[in-house]
Amino acid sequence: MGLQWRGGRAIVRAVKTAVVTGAGRGLGRLIASEAADRGYSVLVTDIDEEAAAQAAREIGRGAWSVKQDVRDPASHHEIAREAGQRGDLKLWVNNAGVMRTGLAWEHDDEDVRIQMEVNVLGVMWGSRAAVQAMQSSDGGHIINIASLSSMLPAPGLAVYGASKHAVLGFSTSLQGDLERSHIPIHVSALCPDAIETDMAHSAQGDENAALMFSAFRLLKPEKVAKLCGELMDTPKLVMSYPRHRAAMAHALRPWPSTELKVLKGFARFGDRQRRRRSSGR
Repeated sequence: MGLQWRGGRAIVRAVKTAVVTGAGRGLGRLIASEAADRGYSVLVTDIDEEAAAQAAREIGRGAWSVKQDVRDPASHHEIAREAGQRGDLKLWVNNAGVMRTGLAWEHDDEDVRIQMEVNVLGVMWGSRAAVQAMQSSDGGHIINIASLSSMLPAPGLAVYGASKHAVLGFSTSLQGDLERSHIPIHVSALCPDAIETDMAHSAQGDENAALMFSAFRLLKPEKVAKLCGELMDTPKLVMSYPRHRAAMAHALRPWPSTELKVLKGFARFGDRQRRRRSSGR
């Protein structure tokens, strides 16, 4: 709880808390800042303890940090308790994610495991902990960061794409479970196209990542964070961006063989873009 002074009297005000995972840098840090802009006291979590602490200091406004490996299911319950000690937990953003590019059968076992454990199980563990923490109050909001690859084939990114398909499927099904159980928690899945982050930069030397670069330009992380902020203000089950790319994905979904043929053209363009970036031109 917090105090506000009005007319010489102290008014008790409930503190809203938010959790943002993988928020030590990049998109997660920007999302945490968006939450702080909306009056949340934000718990920043990241496997990099120093990055999380630095992000919390830069965000300010009551933000604090805890080291977390989202692959550990118990850690999410600990984070929920930590957030609940500061106020009413009202927002949980499952942002932490990893990506490995390459042909589906050429990934080593650890690359497959870490993508599925962080991107899928991390979202599931976090969402379950958030529901358990929020359901006894008057509700809350869970935002899961998915991808446009949740909606279409992703040659060269098959394992990553599969993990994001799972995030979207879990998010929409979770909302259905909550509604059937009359629990007032909103679930949102944010599905952006490729974002200009360290993750994209590290992939630009790999020809298997061509589809990531098949738009004329990558999305700015600030724009995607603003979209997440819009979801905080007005919950929506699925938000895709940019809309024209999402519309194409939806239009072709009933015909996956045709979709793969269309994507070959996008991949050729993306590979040219990728090579330009790699050469610094």
